[in-house]
Amino acid sequence: MLLRLVAALLLLIPTGIAWAQQPVAWKTGREARAIERKVDALIARMTLEEKVGQLHLSGRGEGFDINQVRSGDMGAVMNFVVPAEVLAVQKAARESRLKIPLIIGLDAVHGFSTYFPLPLGQASSWNPELIEQAAYWTGREASAAGINWTFAPMVDISRDPRWGRALEGAGEDAYLGAVVAAARTRGYQRGGVATTPKHFVGYGAVEAGRDYNATWIPTSQLFDLHLPPFKAAFEAGAMTAMAAFTALNGMPTTAHRAMLTDLLRGRWGFRGFVTSDFGSISELRLHGIARDDAEAARKALLAGIDMDMMGDVYHKHLADEVRAGRVPMKAVNEAVRRVLRVKFHLGLFERPDVDPAAAPRQMQMPAAREVALQAAREGAILLKNADETLPVRDTVKSVAVIGAMAVPEDERVWTDPAGLGRRVITPLPDALRERLPKEVSVTYQPAFTKNCGTEFADKEAAIRAAAESDLVLAMLGEDCEFIGEAASRTKLGLPGVQQELLEALVKTGKPVVLVLATARPLILTWASEHVGAILQTFHGGTEGRTAIADILTGRYNPSGRVPMSFPRSVGQIPVYYGQLPTGRPEKPGERYASIYMDERAEPLYPFGYGLSYSHFAYANPRVSASSVRLGGSVEVAVDVTNTGARDGQEVVQLYIRQPVASLSRPVRELKGFEKVMIAAGETKTVRFKLEISNLGAHDEQGRYVVDPGEVEIYLGGSSRAAATTQFVVVRS
Repeated sequence: MLLRLVAALLLLIPTGIAWAQQPVAWKTGREARAIERKVDALIARMTLEEKVGQLHLSGRGEGFDINQVRSGDMGAVMNFVVPAEVLAVQKAARESRLKIPLIIGLDAVHGFSTYFPLPLGQASSWNPELIEQAAYWTGREASAAGINWTFAPMVDISRDPRWGRALEGAGEDAYLGAVVAAARTRGYQRGGVATTPKHFVGYGAVEAGRDYNATWIPTSQLFDLHLPPFKAAFEAGAMTAMAAFTALNGMPTTAHRAMLTDLLRGRWGFRGFVTSDFGSISELRLHGIARDDAEAARKALLAGIDMDMMGDVYHKHLADEVRAGRVPMKAVNEAVRRVLRVKFHLGLFERPDVDPAAAPRQMQMPAAREVALQAAREGAILLKNADETLPVRDTVKSVAVIGAMAVPEDERVWTDPAGLGRRVITPLPDALRERLPKEVSVTYQPAFTKNCGTEFADKEAAIRAAAESDLVLAMLGEDCEFIGEAASRTKLGLPGVQQELLEALVKTGKPVVLVLATARPLILTWASEHVGAILQTFHGGTEGRTAIADILTGRYNPSGRVPMSFPRSVGQIPVYYGQLPTGRPEKPGERYASIYMDERAEPLYPFGYGLSYSHFAYANPRVSASSVRLGGSVEVAVDVTNTGARDGQEVVQLYIRQPVASLSRPVRELKGFEKVMIAAGETKTVRFKLEISNLGAHDEQGRYVVDPGEVEIYLGGSSRAAATTQFVVVRS
């Protein structure tokens, strides 16, 4: 039925119509009041079935019934990405009695046609403006294909790299996470799609890093660590939210009224709608709080879930629950009101339908690919560079590129969902040949059969190529089934045969550079001791391998920083910089301390860490006042000098600690950062403004407290920042 409708519509599509970008944002004042009147009038005309239809989200694939759209029994669809199909379903909605347009959603997590680094890789850039631009181009391309809603950004904080979905977030820190969440929200919505901060709340804290597992989060940690990125996204204008699959402190978040209604709508004043995650309303039965789907539907709606994603539960049961008196009509009306409110604020009633003929011209525009290249460059982290192995030295006359990941084939992250033109991705060997002198030979051996690295193709050929070269570039990592949702791991080494390959390459005696494309921090303890250099990327996207070549050859000076600490061993997890102090800290020769018998306690590569081809020195840390009132602010400054021979970017980071407070406070907390370009030999003064009201913490009753007392300041290029100053917070 749908395909026949698509074919018919293609014959009617006008050509040559220019596509007009339409940023989206909450309307205010008179416009907002007018929208509320339109919503009231529309609800007054709706039948119960039409109201329930607005809360029904279904998706492309087997079982999709376009007649439900035409009859007004569906309010949103997902996974329609081919513009002609998007046009078909939207046309069907306009044929319904009330002609209410569909909201059309997609997981545009880090790209649509142009792909950018994974969100964790974007966070590694520590460049909010660049992150916003990546989201903008993702939203713009998706909008050009007819999408008006993205299930992003994922803003879950995670301190456990065993969790496969860590790749979708910004790492371990609430401050960085909040900055990234706001930037991505602004970017997507400037590009024309409504955003969905997810997963509300706590999904990144699943026990043992196992996807869909329970989460147990103290109130203070919930408010100080997990909620700030959500709040930042909503303050930046996010129009919808998605509840988590998981149970929070014993209550599945899909039925968690205290979070979805009391906090989100009550305390925070959120006006948009909340969607369930995929099929999660029905899963309330498996969580053990509903006997059947009807009870699950009732509990979800009354808790605050407005839209049922791919569960068909509201569609089948909600009207009967209303007729039976178990769900008040008022509750349904309020859910419908929130959905219609978003549709009106998005301008869907006036927005012209997608033009399939115009859409391809909006994909992979030069400006989008330039942002993708810069994001891949700035998101790459130089973890090790012993004896200045990189950039490739002039004495190197032959380079062996080893590893199938250097030449992309059919990786999931490169799929073009709309069929609007396959992305051209330059293989790493070709990119290197373009950048190295002509007399330098570049050979390539895949070594393993596919990017997953699960079995060898021709190991011996790879070893021979390495032995005959002056420099070995091994591009390894994780892909395929090793990354993403339902990809939790207990072993965080290189997958499959890749560690065996790396050790064989090192045994050749030739200098080895390890280039990683992963979706999380891996255990790199062996590599850190045996290879000359390590360049970490989190799947760089369309321009990822070009960016890698720019860095390896010295055309670009790396500036990425770690957003999520790299463990030395899985046994350390969770390992993160902002731990609470212990009564028995580590001391030389002291056994009865908070240490391991068989491993060092600190991470291999800490939060905020990253090397450059430049070197930076910090001096003269200072504050504008030695004492500051509780409601005041203080300026913090530090002089940063590029002592190297190359111009470079430094991520200047500011951490605080309050050594004595009413609650035990972390040993360090990030409260500011600035990415600055500093010329070789130049000194720049970097300044931060600290609002004292932002230095507090929540207690176990959820009350926010800012304590008077001494505040220590640490400034530097990582969470181990060594330049220090201090001030005192006073009551008056």
